[in-house]
Amino acid sequence: MRTIHTATLLRVTPEDEPVPGRAVLVTGSRIEAVASLDELTQAYPQVRVRRWAGTLGPALVHDGPLPPAPSPRERVHALFQLGAAAVLAAHVAEPALRAAAVRNDVAVLDEVRRHALVPSARADLAVFAADGTCLAAVVAGRLVHRRA
Repeated sequence: MRTIHTATLLRVTPEDEPVPGRAVLVTGSRIEAVASLDELTQAYPQVRVRRWAGTLGPALVHDGPLPPAPSPRERVHALFQLGAAAVLAAHVAEPALRAAAVRNDVAVLDEVRRHALVPSARADLAVFAADGTCLAAVVAGRLVHRRA
């Protein structure tokens, strides 16, 4: 299934200046295109468009212990609330925690990698408010967190 994600601003990499009017077309677990919202909605008029207030960009790589929670599943979901879609392997060494991460499509990495919103990349996106609060997180193309 295809979905277009757009926000007030979009940045392709964490270092880029955010720009208005851009969007990301996600197909399944991958990014299909990054272009202007107008281009994507004209090319794909039947596709659902998710509009977010804030800045849309690559999801984060969590570089530290997972937040405390009563269960491994809840610890993984706490990552999503931070806008993370990946974690370092060293922080999910416990078998139950690693299994919960894998089950929820969290990328388990040996080292921190820089992510970018580019075609064919895994669709790991996050939307952040001006104060840094995560408003929405998409992991492998699936909306996993949305702030009410």
